[in-house]
Amino acid sequence: MEKIINLHIEKLPEGVYLATSDDVPGLVAQGRTITETLEIARDVAKKLLDAQVGRRQQIKLAPTADSFDYPLIVGH
Repeated sequence: MEKIINLHIEKLPEGVYLATSDDVPGLVAQGRTITETLEIARDVAKKLLDAQVGRRQQIKLAPTADSFDYPLIVGH
């Protein structure tokens, strides 16, 4: 089942992007582009959530709904 994780993404002075999340403690991802940062964040989130299951802990995340808004980022 897919869940929604809210990310906070910021561009650092070094020119790279940093993603963190209040929803998943410990989630930190850095990439050269927003797309790369999102891909890394997705992988990190999966690993952190899998680790929680192994420790019999569970982070409560909202399930995806039939309809929701999603910001699409495109280069121009």
